[in-house]
Amino acid sequence: MTDSQDTGTAPTAADEAPAEAPAAPAATATDEAPAAPAEGNPVAPAPAGARTAADVVTPEVAARLTRGVVGGGRTANHTPFTGEKLADLPESTPEDVATAFERARAAQERWAKVPVKQRAAVLLRFHDLVLRRQAEVLDLIQLETGKARLHAHEEVQAVTVTARHYGRKAHAYLKPKARTGVVPTLTKVTELRQPRGVVGQIAPWNYPFELSVGDALPAFVAGNAVVMKPDTETALTALWAREQLIEAGLPEDVWQVVLGEGPVVGPAVVEHADYVSFTGSTRTGREVAQGAAARLVGVSLELGGKNAMLVLQDADVEKAASGAVRGCFSSAGQLCISIERLYVHESIADDFLQRFAARTKAMRLGNSLAYGADMGSLVGERQLETVTRHVEEAVAKGAELVAGGRPRPDIGPLFYEPTILDGVQAPMAVCGEETFGPVVSVYRFSDEDEAVALANATPYGLNSSVWTKDGRRGRAVAARLRTGTVNVNESYAAGYGSVQAPMGGMGDSGLGRRHGSEGILKYTEAQTVAQQRLMPLAPSFGMTDEKYAQFMTRSLRAMKAFRLR
Repeated sequence: MTDSQDTGTAPTAADEAPAEAPAAPAATATDEAPAAPAEGNPVAPAPAGARTAADVVTPEVAARLTRGVVGGGRTANHTPFTGEKLADLPESTPEDVATAFERARAAQERWAKVPVKQRAAVLLRFHDLVLRRQAEVLDLIQLETGKARLHAHEEVQAVTVTARHYGRKAHAYLKPKARTGVVPTLTKVTELRQPRGVVGQIAPWNYPFELSVGDALPAFVAGNAVVMKPDTETALTALWAREQLIEAGLPEDVWQVVLGEGPVVGPAVVEHADYVSFTGSTRTGREVAQGAAARLVGVSLELGGKNAMLVLQDADVEKAASGAVRGCFSSAGQLCISIERLYVHESIADDFLQRFAARTKAMRLGNSLAYGADMGSLVGERQLETVTRHVEEAVAKGAELVAGGRPRPDIGPLFYEPTILDGVQAPMAVCGEETFGPVVSVYRFSDEDEAVALANATPYGLNSSVWTKDGRRGRAVAARLRTGTVNVNESYAAGYGSVQAPMGGMGDSGLGRRHGSEGILKYTEAQTVAQQRLMPLAPSFGMTDEKYAQFMTRSLRAMKAFRLR
C-alpha cells in the first residue's frame, strides 16, 4: 500500500441492507467545468436532490465526532470530489499522544477485567448499529476518499463480518487451554492469553473504516486499549466508528484518537505502544518496525503490493474479464490487494483483452453520494501524479494504451480513467513499482511455469488471483504463488472476506496477519502456568542423582511408546 498524505483493505456479502435516504451529488459542478473527452468513460448520472458535502458534514456533526480527539491544535480535511474543506479538526502533538496513552492505560486495566463474553457482546451490538446506520458512514467514506458508493459498501461488509466473527469466536480463541506437562499427571499446564496493554494503531486513508476499526476490534475484545492515529484526511470515518462502538458499550477512554502529520505523531505512537499495528507503505513500514524493534515490542505490518492475476488457458474468458475489472479498478485501484499485473495465456490473450477493454471503457465515473457509479476519484494529488507519471512514461517508451490513460477534470480534480496498458517492459516504472491507482499492465505467457515465475518475480507478496475452469488445477497453481492470499476465480474478495483464515503479506508486503486466530492472538501475550504435583522434577524420596536420571530415562521412553506429544 502506498503512503498516505500524512502517515506514511475486501468484502463478503453482508446482511440485506436497509433502504437509504435519497442521495444527491457530493458537490455541484461549476458552470465552467471542463468538457468531457469525446471517447472517454461515461459519467454516471447524478440523482435528483440537493444534498452536498456541507449538508452531510455540518459543524455540529464535526464537533460531535471529534469530541474524543486528544489535541488542542487545528487542522482540516478535504473531499477529493471537489477539493473543498470538509471539517476543521483537532491536531495532536507528541505530548498529546503521551496523554492519550496515559488515559488508555488507566482504562485498559479496568477493561481487561471485563469477561470476554461481555467484551464480545459489544462487537455484536456494534455490528447491528453499523448495518442500521450504514447510510451515514457510506456518505463519510465517499466524501473522504472519493470512492464509488458500492466500493464504500465493501468496507461496511468487511467491518461487520469481522465484528460478527470475533463477537462469536473470541471466547474460543482466548479461553485457557490445557497443555500436556513434562510428566503427565505430575505436571498440570495451562496456557493463558493476556492482553498486551495499549495497542498503537496507525491506519491509512484508502479504507478508512475497515482498516481503522476493522483492525481494532480484535484488539478490543482481547482486552486491550487502542491509541489510533488515522489519516487526517479520512479521520471522520474512523471517528464515526468510535462513536458507534462507544454506544455499543466500549468504555470511551479505551479507544483514544490522535490526529496530525505522520512524521510528527506516528513516531510518538510507536514510542509509547505495547504493540504496533500499521497499514501503509513498505518504506514507512520499515521505519515503524525499526522503532518497535528498538523498544522490543511486537508489530504487525500490512504493506505494499504489485499483485498479479493469472488467466490460464482453460479460463472462462468472459468471467475472467469481469473479475479483472473488479480486481483492478475497485476503489480506483487504491486497494492494497488490487491487481496491477495481468498475465494471460497467449492462446486467449486477444479475446480476453478485447472483452476486458470493452468493459473498462464502459465503466461509469461519478462523484455522487449514491449508487450507480462504477468508479470514483483518486484521493490526492500524490496519487494522481504517480498514476500520470507511470502511464505517460510507459507510453513514451513503447507501451500501448488500450483503454483510459487520461485525467477527467470535467468530473473532479482527481479523477483518472481506468487504464489498461499492453506491451509494458522493464525498466518502465509501472512494470515493477506499485502504482496504487486505476492502472493495470497486461502480459502474455505460454505455460503455467512461466506464469508462476513471472508472478513471483517481485519483492512483494500480498495477493494474487488465478482463473481456470478446473478448481483443482487453480488450487495447485495457487500453492506455488508467494503471496499471503490467493483467490481462485475471484480477484480479492473471497480471500479477504473469509475472516476465519489469516490475511497478510510475504516479503516486502509485511509481517503478521489479520483475521482468524492470528488476527486476535497477536494482540495477546501467551502465558504458561505450570503446576507440579506429588513430586518435584528433581531427585526425591531418597533418590540419588543417578537413580533420578534412570527414572527419567525410563519415563521418557514410556512417553514415546505411548505416543504422547
